[in-house]
Amino acid sequence: MSGRAASTGPSGLIVIDKPAGLTSHQVVGRCRRLYATRRVGHAGTLDPMATGVLIIGVNRATRLLGRLALHDKSYTATIRLGSSTVTDDASGEVLTSADASGLADAAVEAAVAALRGPIMQVPSAVSAIKVNGRRSHARVRAGERVELAARPVTVDEFTVLGRRSHDGLTDLDVVVTCSSGTYVRALARDLGSALGVGGHLTALRRTRIGGHRIEDVWALPDPDDPEAVAPPLMSMADAARISLPVLDIDADQCVAVGHGAALPIDVPAGPTGLIDPQGRLVALYRPDGPGRARPVAVLIGGDGP
Repeated sequence: MSGRAASTGPSGLIVIDKPAGLTSHQVVGRCRRLYATRRVGHAGTLDPMATGVLIIGVNRATRLLGRLALHDKSYTATIRLGSSTVTDDASGEVLTSADASGLADAAVEAAVAALRGPIMQVPSAVSAIKVNGRRSHARVRAGERVELAARPVTVDEFTVLGRRSHDGLTDLDVVVTCSSGTYVRALARDLGSALGVGGHLTALRRTRIGGHRIEDVWALPDPDDPEAVAPPLMSMADAARISLPVLDIDADQCVAVGHGAALPIDVPAGPTGLIDPQGRLVALYRPDGPGRARPVAVLIGGDGP
């Protein structure tokens, strides 16, 4: 949402357990009704079939979402070997089929190992990436052929936990930890391609974004339920402490921050959260040479930090 969007009420974050069948945008819509404000956004899109960690920002906390989305992420997933689909997941039309029941465990592990570490990945064509100003998934669903360029990503963990074969297909239960921008659907596609049988994703659950974990999620209430209660918001300061380095500043420094001024301080990284004497997150700053820092985002003013 735009920083100029109308907003009411407090600012903060909530980590939702996104249910299957809803888009991330639909979750945002429900949260707008629950928190009675238009100024709501999310960090890190999940496909409709996916579940799990979805960080929602309310009011001024929407300004943190772009930073939070850049953290590494963890997933549990099920990959089906033996068929490929137009969407690289179970929602799409089947493109190819092959008998995958006889794949040797060693061959599967070798193909999985080749997809670990720094790799060049072609994103799934059915993605939110824009091509000439239009989302790639919209072009694919309109019948266009879309070819996206490969880009560098890092897959820190890609581990097979279990294997099941049925009807000539093989399902792999896997755990994936990866950098921002990695498509688990594309890992399924590329694994199937490397094994010569095709592959796609049949289940996906995000279990972590940075320091925000599945153990901390809230169920998404139905805003049409008259007894629905909006989950409590995590303060911006607490969210920053989970995901970013933070520094405490004094009252005089807080005044300078309010004017968007550089500060004569060392910050460990960009961005670093600055916490005022009242315990509020007032800004994000980045290093600007030895003993100096400049603002990335100033969060004082308007509806408050």
